[in-house]
Amino acid sequence: MTFELQSLIRDVPDFPQSGILFRDLTPLWAHPDGLRAITTALAAGFEVAAVDYVVGIESRGFIVGAPLASAWGCGFIPVRKPNKLPPPVFQVEYTLEYGTDRLEMSQGILPAGSRVLIVDDVIATGGTAAATAQLVTSAGGVVAGFGFVIELTFLRGRDRLPEVPIHSLVCY
Repeated sequence: MTFELQSLIRDVPDFPQSGILFRDLTPLWAHPDGLRAITTALAAGFEVAAVDYVVGIESRGFIVGAPLASAWGCGFIPVRKPNKLPPPVFQVEYTLEYGTDRLEMSQGILPAGSRVLIVDDVIATGGTAAATAQLVTSAGGVVAGFGFVIELTFLRGRDRLPEVPIHSLVCY
């Protein structure tokens, strides 16, 4: 890799609200080798033979997950926000800092017993990733691991996740 991933992550103070330091991956996505570097680094953290599907969390998890699935020659399954997928869907409601949200995954798309790697751009409090693990389990899948570009370690999000391999590329 000809650059450090962290050098291409832009810090944006007070976004989306005052007191938040947003870690912007856009410069990394835009770098000619950025997505390839992310895909290579995440792939290095897992045994490809142990994964049947990559599940990407809307929306930036799609940017990470689809190329990883393609590189491994396995399927990619999107987990979406409400009312973005045609029925029937599995649904899970989860708690956010200020309220609740819901995620959905198509029914009948994940064969029972399939080993799944769940990916997203950032893990913060872990609620979204934990909810996605619930969806995978509801569909009959087995969570084989989690991959993230950024982990905000001070929020301890990985504590909410099942005890499987978790690979984060950049930790703050």
